[in-house]
Amino acid sequence: MKKIIVTTTIYPPSQATLKFCQMEEWDIIIVGDLSTPHALYKKLAKKYKNVTYLDSDIQKKKHSKISKLIGWKSIQRRNIGFIEAYRMGADIVATVDDDNIPYKNWGENLLVAKEIELDCYEPSALVFDPLSITKNNFIWHRGYPIQLLDQRLNVKSIGKIKRKVLIQADLWDGNPDIDAIARIVYKNPVASYKDVKKPYCSNKISPFNSQNTFLHRSVLPYYAVLPHIGRMDDIWGSYIVQHYFPNSLIYNKASTYQDRNTQDPVVNLEKELFGYKETNNLLDDLQNFIDFLPKQTRTFWLEYRKQYDQ
Repeated sequence: MKKIIVTTTIYPPSQATLKFCQMEEWDIIIVGDLSTPHALYKKLAKKYKNVTYLDSDIQKKKHSKISKLIGWKSIQRRNIGFIEAYRMGADIVATVDDDNIPYKNWGENLLVAKEIELDCYEPSALVFDPLSITKNNFIWHRGYPIQLLDQRLNVKSIGKIKRKVLIQADLWDGNPDIDAIARIVYKNPVASYKDVKKPYCSNKISPFNSQNTFLHRSVLPYYAVLPHIGRMDDIWGSYIVQHYFPNSLIYNKASTYQDRNTQDPVVNLEKELFGYKETNNLLDDLQNFIDFLPKQTRTFWLEYRKQYDQ
């Protein structure tokens, strides 16, 4: 089984990135941007045979169309890594962030491609918040519709079900990538999900992010970190892939500690406004998701899907 990690960064190699590079059973694709210190990553790729570094010149040459549609100075360059991983024959792709430090057991409890029995939860709302059943449920998962916040803790267990796993979203301790409203209200909370000991799921759609998630090869052509919609990029991608592959997602115990890169919550708030206004509408009519995408994003999506046929 071929397993590939995909990440993107503008920073020098972080503690997290170095740990991922040292995992010999995984290949890793690091997607650079204009301001990424290319020389450091080229050196890293020479040191570790499992590392592929895509600098800006390689991306322009190999992925000119999709590169232009994404644009530079964009975390959505990660999509180029997904395409590369698929073409390299990946059976499983792990999408990770460069500030998520993996625990020693990261990637060991891998359930993708397996049919398992697990606990299932049913929310009263249209959407399940995966943090709602944890002890740290005062914060909510980024991308959960804010119009439903008053309902998100109305969740009941419906017992165990069997599910074929195509997407496994592991949780993350530390300073989590929550939305700006939660970050401002709770003043940079530190979370711990040690109470989550086993996988769980919902019978309704739910958000997952791109910071510590494992994807089966079959879903990759239908999942993207969408450009031109701000910080809903990975979240809308998560909802769209569930439209194509319903009842394929599980959550599992934390396998990373997020030492969050410095960010301005007000800037993040501005980048989340599109999602605050439109996510609930998207989920009400997900089968027509293409109609909710801005023109630039729609053009990207159609071209991105073509890349998997080449």
